[in-house]
Amino acid sequence: MKFVIIPLLFLALLSACGQSSEPADSPATRTVQRLLKAAPNKTAPAFPDAKYQEQRQAMVQNQIAKRGVEDPTVLEAMRAVPRHELVPENRERQAYEDRPLPIGHGQTISQPFIVAYMTERLKLDPDDRVLEVGTGSGYQAAILGQIVDEVVTIEIIEALAKKAAADLNGLGYQTITALYGDGYFGFEPGAPYDAIVVTAAAEHVPPPLLKQLKPGGRMVIPVGRSGWTQNLQLISKAADGSISTRNLMPVRFVPLTREAR
Repeated sequence: MKFVIIPLLFLALLSACGQSSEPADSPATRTVQRLLKAAPNKTAPAFPDAKYQEQRQAMVQNQIAKRGVEDPTVLEAMRAVPRHELVPENRERQAYEDRPLPIGHGQTISQPFIVAYMTERLKLDPDDRVLEVGTGSGYQAAILGQIVDEVVTIEIIEALAKKAAADLNGLGYQTITALYGDGYFGFEPGAPYDAIVVTAAAEHVPPPLLKQLKPGGRMVIPVGRSGWTQNLQLISKAADGSISTRNLMPVRFVPLTREAR
């Protein structure tokens, strides 16, 4: 699989999917770049390299399982993904510590426990399609890619989007489509999604994401003001389309970056 950049237009894609067109100045018509496309024969990679294996196992046992994460698929994914491959080189030795790490551009890779906790709350099945808003380092997408058949991840900071796509490609992921664009609007051509995870704090739950969530689906998103403690919320969409919200825990995330208006 080669690392490619293919410009896409939301409007053209929506028309091709039989969706109604939107005005030319609509956010849904803005250009999105597809940086990495899931392969037709999708498989999650295996990682035989033993580097940092002991640290990774200790991370799962001491930071994650002991704090109550029980889903065996989530724990196995956390044991498998080489987090040190998805942090800046000068942070490699800190990759399995119990804290977030800076990845440049004012962004961070989340604390391992938070990644596992948010993933578990999605209650994923192997054949689910999942949207991630805020690719960052690509670590959350990699964890999802170990569990489900299809992941769509979108990042608004171009340099991070390109690096994450290249790193995920280098690790051998065939289950992930990586996009560069404004994740507030989701990615309607791939909708509906069985689950959505947002890895940056929004001041409100973006309506386009609610629309793109499948009935019966779940979304995990931190909601609150930048610079303050936010609420990690679990959003559930019933079969009739009604929405329910549950606060899970207080968190501190970087803000959801938006496209300049």
